[in-house]
Amino acid sequence: MTERRETGRPARKPSSPKRAPGPKSKSTATPADWSEGERIAKYLARAGVASRREVERLIEAGEVTVNGQKLTSPAFKVTGREAIKVGRKVIQAPDASRLWRYHKPSGLITTTNDPAGRRTIFDELPKSLPRTVTVGRLDLTTEGLLLLTNDGELARFLELPKSALERTYRVRAKGTVTQLKIDELASGITVEGVKYQPIKAVFDREMGANSWLTVTLTEGKNREVRKALESVGLTVNRLIRVSYGPFLLADLKPGQVDEVPPDLLETALALLGHEVDTAPEKPAPAAKSRLGRRGPSARVKGKRS
Repeated sequence: MTERRETGRPARKPSSPKRAPGPKSKSTATPADWSEGERIAKYLARAGVASRREVERLIEAGEVTVNGQKLTSPAFKVTGREAIKVGRKVIQAPDASRLWRYHKPSGLITTTNDPAGRRTIFDELPKSLPRTVTVGRLDLTTEGLLLLTNDGELARFLELPKSALERTYRVRAKGTVTQLKIDELASGITVEGVKYQPIKAVFDREMGANSWLTVTLTEGKNREVRKALESVGLTVNRLIRVSYGPFLLADLKPGQVDEVPPDLLETALALLGHEVDTAPEKPAPAAKSRLGRRGPSARVKGKRS
């Protein structure tokens, strides 16, 4: 994409004898070479400004400037040596990538603010956390593992359907579980015109009118578990996410936040074919953690002692 530049006015014909040549004016200076670097949308996403899509919207709205120049395209490349602003805020070079596990309690919404005035996860998160974005969302009454990161590009990778990361839930639902219903979910279903990929459901136990299941899926569409189970006659009344790809809820208590240590993060993402720059100079506080193996992916539970 061609960079938009200011164009100087045509030079007027001299009305007096020519003067000795001096230094070139700004309008005739050699333009900067932007062939290297990375696209501004990706750069700002890595810097934790917002998701790449949201950055693109900010650019369209004229909120992003580079060296005083208002951008019109997310394809514009930067090297990190430029003066970059979003609105009036100067954007620093992206920090090293970090990831946190958060046990989201029921009753909080996964957004930065809510017009209805409901409590959000960001109202409850520790103030010591840097600016973070969520990896996907959990709805109001869904509990369990929610990943947070300061790297918007990492969040995008973990969310993309092509990454095919499994999300596993513990589900309590009203109704009787049958093999026919489990097979129907496993074959892929369509609900109100929305097609869902095969969902693996394992019956755990029955408690009165309710049944407990372990449900695993890879798409993570809006309210997918609730809608899919409702389509086979099971009404979900409690939903807890226990894993997201290689990252586990483990024994994290509701409301707790736990940073994944840099070396464990690198190991887990390397197994997924994704590289990040982590921060070994900022070791995580001492606490228990294990990086085990379960299938092809490393399973990250928390910090190491």
